[in-house]
Amino acid sequence: MVGTKTLRYENKNMDLKELGQNISQFLESEGFRVQSRMIPNGFLIQAQKGGILSNIIDAERALTILLEGDPNNFTIKIGIGKFIQNLAVMAAEAILLSSLFLFVDVPEILWTEHVEKGVIKKIEAMVP
Repeated sequence: MVGTKTLRYENKNMDLKELGQNISQFLESEGFRVQSRMIPNGFLIQAQKGGILSNIIDAERALTILLEGDPNNFTIKIGIGKFIQNLAVMAAEAILLSSLFLFVDVPEILWTEHVEKGVIKKIEAMVP
C-alpha cells in the first residue's frame, strides 16, 4: 500500500483512548475535519483536510489513523482510507469488515513528506 506507515510501541503504558483523543485534537487544531470512535481493541480516527491532501486524493478519502493493541504493546497505522460517513454511529463490526486503508495511486514521496513532517512527528512526540 502506497504511503502507509505503521508505528510500533512497547512498554509505554498509554491509554489508547486518551492518545486517540489527543491526536484528534491536534488534527482539529491543524484544520482537519475529524471523526473518531473507540473500536474493539483500539481507537479509530478519520480526518479530512483541503490543501495537499485534497490535491493528492479525492474527496471520498481521508487520513485514517488506527490505534490497536493494549497500553503496553500497541501499533498506530496511518494511511489513506475511504471516508466513512457518520463514523460515530456505524457499528464496529462494519468498520472492521470494511476497508480502512486503501491502495492509492499517488506519488509516494509527496504523501510521505507531508505526513512525516507533520502528523507522524506530532504523534511520536505524544508517546514518551
